[in-house]
Amino acid sequence: MRTLVLNAGYEPLAVVSFKRALVLVMNDKATVVERVEGDPVWGASAVFDRPAVILLTRYVRLPHGRRVPVTRRGVLRRDAHRCAYCGRGASTIDHILPRSRGGGDSWENLVACCLRCNNLKGDRTPQEMSWELRATPGPPRGGHWSVRGTERADPRWEPYLALAA
Repeated sequence: MRTLVLNAGYEPLAVVSFKRALVLVMNDKATVVERVEGDPVWGASAVFDRPAVILLTRYVRLPHGRRVPVTRRGVLRRDAHRCAYCGRGASTIDHILPRSRGGGDSWENLVACCLRCNNLKGDRTPQEMSWELRATPGPPRGGHWSVRGTERADPRWEPYLALAA
């Protein structure tokens, strides 16, 4: 069971286990906004509902320059597991400018790619192959990218995540 944590300004911050969320609520660091019906947590002196969404009582300042780290999984997710060259299902990632030519691991230089296109392209650029990218790669945007753990969002979180997008 996972719990969405909202900052004092109702912006999504992270997703934590319900146990961590319950500790924050019990220490008066957060209040419960939405509960899970049924299946309560029994304590020594009280019964608690499982929190689905909690709101921090104090505002947590986050740096604005926080970028989403580049990962293989993130590139595939950003490109919806579709090859940037042919549009088929992608299982690998490709450097547009190959690493051997100075291309780095950045959101702008990595795309999802099918195994066939990746092997055909090899150590060349798309221009040398006369290929076109289906979309211009860039860093992902939206609340579900900046909030850790919302990849498999609970339907109860949708109104809160929509505020961040």
